[in-house]
Amino acid sequence: MHYTPHILFAFHSVEHIMRDVPFGWLLRYSHLNGASLFFILLYLHLFRNLYYSSYSPPRHWTWIFGVLLFFFSILTAFIGYVLPWGQMSLWGATVITNLLSAFPLFGHSLVTWIWGGFSVDNPTLHRFFSLHFLLPFLLFALSLLHMIALHHSSSGNPLGLDSSFSKIPLSPYFLLKDFLGLLLLLLFFSFLLFFSPNSLAHPDNYILANPMLTPPHIVPEWYFLPFYAILRSIPHKLAGVLIMISSIAVLALLPWIHSFSSRSSLFRPLFRFFFFLFLASFFLLTWIGAMPVESPFLSLGLFSTLLYFSFFLLFLPSLALLESSFLSSYHLLPSS
Repeated sequence: MHYTPHILFAFHSVEHIMRDVPFGWLLRYSHLNGASLFFILLYLHLFRNLYYSSYSPPRHWTWIFGVLLFFFSILTAFIGYVLPWGQMSLWGATVITNLLSAFPLFGHSLVTWIWGGFSVDNPTLHRFFSLHFLLPFLLFALSLLHMIALHHSSSGNPLGLDSSFSKIPLSPYFLLKDFLGLLLLLLFFSFLLFFSPNSLAHPDNYILANPMLTPPHIVPEWYFLPFYAILRSIPHKLAGVLIMISSIAVLALLPWIHSFSSRSSLFRPLFRFFFFLFLASFFLLTWIGAMPVESPFLSLGLFSTLLYFSFFLLFLPSLALLESSFLSSYHLLPSS
């Protein structure tokens, strides 16, 4: 109602919401920190399901819809990051959309079509504002499909056993556990909102966008940093873009890359070691993404990228073969 998607007014309309609209600061900070909280929960959910191999059949469709939700959430958040029209908004949009120009034949035409001109300008802001409004409807539809697929295949359990044999009633255990989780979440969100609302935001985004002044270090929001670090670690532009896209696409391929009869990590000490090695590489990439593009961060980023992909393409398939052969040698696997 108060935001104006125009390059001359967008920044000032956000300041108007913050300063003049009754409780506008609360609405804006709730939206800003709510996005960060959403991604914190999303990453926790993703890591938890990786730990318990929840992508394995028959829950592979639940996993695939979840990966699609993850991808479109990133896209929606990136578009929303552009709307305040601060320095990071303008230059982040310029850098990320320019990546598409790496594709041969159609890349430059695609970038011009997205921009609606020859640079990130007023048509771009209008389009991003419309998409930021429309994409949540797609997220809502994918959430429904995710829940339908989950309802069809049912939830798993930490032991990796068939959940139809052993069930726990919703009340009181799960209700109390979820209520406690919700309470802790609201306390953390309240602390962010009222005591440190800008701790997860970049200060340069409170400077009006200036196409004539490039910031010394362009940084996206924290939840994009791992993939941004992967992109920067590859010296070739097109290869960097493809590998960055592959870092998300590889998640959707997990049901076919790795499928093992014993899904639970509780009985797989080797898997736990490589899983925590993967977590270390992910957090290292997050830190590197916020660092300058210089040595030793480029070398560390390349090393972490190799670890990231090795977990999915090397460690998981190798572990499945190793564990299968071990169990077969002791006649612990059922015969076909």
